[in-house]
Amino acid sequence: MEKEALLSDYLNSLRKFFSSVRLTVILLLSLAAASVIGTLIPQNESPAAYFQQYGEFLYRIFYAFDMFDMYHSWWFRLLLLLLTLNLAVCSADRLSATWNIIFADPPKFALSKFRNLSHKYEFDAALSTEELKKRYEPVISKFFTYTRAEQTSEGICIFAEKGRWTRLGVYIVHLSVILLLIGGLIGSFFGFEGFVNIAEGESTDHIRLRKNNEIKKLDFEIRCDDFSVSFYDTGAPEEYRSKLTVLEQGKPVLHRDIIVNDPLRYRGINIFQSNYGTLAPKKAVLSFTSQETGMSYTRELSVGDQTDLPEKIGQFKIKEFTDSYNFMGHDIGGVFIGTLTPDQGEPLEIILPLRFPSFDKMRKGNIVIAVADYDRHYYTGLQVTKDPGVPVVYTGFAVMILGFFITFFMPHCQLCVEIVRAEAHSKVIISGAANKNRMGTDIRVKKISQILKECGYNIKSKKIG
Repeated sequence: MEKEALLSDYLNSLRKFFSSVRLTVILLLSLAAASVIGTLIPQNESPAAYFQQYGEFLYRIFYAFDMFDMYHSWWFRLLLLLLTLNLAVCSADRLSATWNIIFADPPKFALSKFRNLSHKYEFDAALSTEELKKRYEPVISKFFTYTRAEQTSEGICIFAEKGRWTRLGVYIVHLSVILLLIGGLIGSFFGFEGFVNIAEGESTDHIRLRKNNEIKKLDFEIRCDDFSVSFYDTGAPEEYRSKLTVLEQGKPVLHRDIIVNDPLRYRGINIFQSNYGTLAPKKAVLSFTSQETGMSYTRELSVGDQTDLPEKIGQFKIKEFTDSYNFMGHDIGGVFIGTLTPDQGEPLEIILPLRFPSFDKMRKGNIVIAVADYDRHYYTGLQVTKDPGVPVVYTGFAVMILGFFITFFMPHCQLCVEIVRAEAHSKVIISGAANKNRMGTDIRVKKISQILKECGYNIKSKKIG
């Protein structure tokens, strides 16, 4: 018995802790502060960038508390979990009283409550109380889902109500918030975000996770069949488009063109167009202009190829391509590097910049070599994400909209029609109450009173209050 009492006390203490409004406030303020920190500290960048920006001391502190990937940190997940439990226990703790109101059988009506209302409508009718009861009940039933007549010491009361269940609206909103939090936790634990660069014509089945820079293998392959980019007159990219194919066991199962903000979705994984870049060209069309004759010749060469030059000048071979080349302290961009071997003399290294076609003139040799054209190859940069909590989050938003609509626009309305016996006639007093939208309820009661007047052959009427 003592153990059971201790267990009961422990469970009660736990329930009080999680049903505390103070806990709700603390958790919400903590999440708000964490969101501010997550905005001020850039997320998921390289350790070197953080080390340079904050220094060694702050870097170690931020790293210890997972500040660089805060929304996946253990403490942020714990805050979400605690808030979920807090809302669930608070709702369950306060639901019992509302439940008794909604499912009371029969519903309870207090005549004194309606008599004390300030807004009432009163008129005299020429019929008896029983006759008025027979006429009024079908009319009231058209406006309310539940009606009941009771005898009083002074006559008859007809009680009516509708919308008792709408008191659950606030709990539906609570449920929606819980669904949003659960969806966020599911995404945090089981989702991922990564990136991959794929050259045109190539495919891959793995990505690099943004969180920890690890490699993650996918259950399918992504192939980039083609990449195209268009530019504004200023040179800024206007639109870039990737033609992708999804392959299962080497067989194509889905073809899709993607652009920015128009992703490919497959098996719960989203593939976004993120960026692009250029690959080192493998071929070039070179022009060879003889200084002696003025004749110009073109040759298409791949990296590693060699060609005989016209007019028995010698041979030329493309050795390599580099994206960046330093010339006299300046970066002149991408260049082909080749070797010119004259028929007589030592081989010469020739630099052929893509941006400066006349660069080789400075050598003042008997032939000028320039890049007339080259093959342009791109790679597409893709962001690959999976968030299995999204359906739960969407469900939470839909439930929240429903809950707000019920909470703000669907009241629990009650009506009392009291028929009091008089000497030569009956007195009718009509009053109504609602837990929200009382102005609308008063308009509805006024409308009902007008209808009941006509049914009861009224003598005179007035509004009280």
